[in-house]
Amino acid sequence: MKTILIYLIGIAQVLCFSSTNAQPSEANYDESKVPAYTLPDVLVLENGEHVVSENQWINFRRTEILHLFENDVYGKTPDKKVEFTFTTTKTVTNFMGGKATLKEVDLQLQTAVDVPIIHLLVIVPNDITGPAPAFVGLNFDGNQTIDASTEITLAKIWDMETRKSYIASEEIRGDAKTRWPLEQIIDRGYAVITAYYGDIDPDFYDGFKNGIHPAFDDQRNESSWASIGAWAWGLSRMLDYAGTDPAIDQEKVAVIGHSRLGKTALWAGAQDQRFAMVISNCSGCGGAALSRREYGETIQRITTVFPHWFCGKLASYGTKINELPIDQHELIALIAPRPVYIASAEDDQWADPRGEFLSAVAASPVYELLGTDGFPAKDMPEVNQPVIGQIGYHIRTGKHDITTYDWEQYLDFADRYMKSTE
Repeated sequence: MKTILIYLIGIAQVLCFSSTNAQPSEANYDESKVPAYTLPDVLVLENGEHVVSENQWINFRRTEILHLFENDVYGKTPDKKVEFTFTTTKTVTNFMGGKATLKEVDLQLQTAVDVPIIHLLVIVPNDITGPAPAFVGLNFDGNQTIDASTEITLAKIWDMETRKSYIASEEIRGDAKTRWPLEQIIDRGYAVITAYYGDIDPDFYDGFKNGIHPAFDDQRNESSWASIGAWAWGLSRMLDYAGTDPAIDQEKVAVIGHSRLGKTALWAGAQDQRFAMVISNCSGCGGAALSRREYGETIQRITTVFPHWFCGKLASYGTKINELPIDQHELIALIAPRPVYIASAEDDQWADPRGEFLSAVAASPVYELLGTDGFPAKDMPEVNQPVIGQIGYHIRTGKHDITTYDWEQYLDFADRYMKSTE
């Protein structure tokens, strides 16, 4: 699949980069070579005071951590307000043999600057009573890839090599259907809202000229938002759409993402507390994995190969990671007390499964402070043995991907926290 090819190209670029730089010379896949590190204490204020109350967390420490991620990692989402509209362009009431209703909705920014339309694909189960809970997430290669149906309009997508856009071919319909098991999701009573991430910002460095950034940016600096920030902004606008659709329960929307879009889902959920649940699948470095472990992909490498994902300042910590004032367990903590699920894959050592697990462990004290059970494990679980608390985690067999097994866990998790108990 095209997405896997992009992932492999990124690894190849990184290995080429490492051969010409002294530190580090190669990726580390040996636990015994993980450097000594001390994580920033998520419950200690910058003035050294310990956080012992919900009020201190909500009004002081959470704000500090959020600002640090804005300043040093993802960049600050602009304060500038840009109006936007939703226009339904297609409705198919008997989609999936009558199981669901499909809608295509154009999200258009109202601005004098020429920016792309974000094309939402909305699929809602027909056989339920009342508004449906939903999963909101971006896709890699266009809406037509999540299902082979010709009812879905072919997307205009970006070619990463030529950096030109073109209308997707019929041949890629349904290419990502294993990543979006619609029948399974619809049968469990959930809606899906998705969009092509390239509609928001193309996934290559172009000076932020071809996505939504020109509608917001007057002058960029080292802490300006980048692609992950823009993609996260788009997820929040998709949640805004959910609030306009009576078939969707806006109070029960989970944001989900895989790989770089898993990083995006975490950042969206950390900023936008309206998301009822956050799901990170194989998000790795800059996502759920601890940066200080320097296992698999590292900050130095990711900011070199993908400089457009993060704010410019993050690259300055590449060879001095212990000076970064935050780490990714604190990103998980920003989601508290809402449920969050982190998933890894056994063969995806590049994304550091243990580092993702340790983030869950280190974020748990905040969840416990806020009155939840947090993460009920201290030791790495066996493969295919999920650990479920307010923080959920599993590591499954297989490679860097999002699979039916992953979705089974996410749907069970959503049933636990988002389905009404009435």
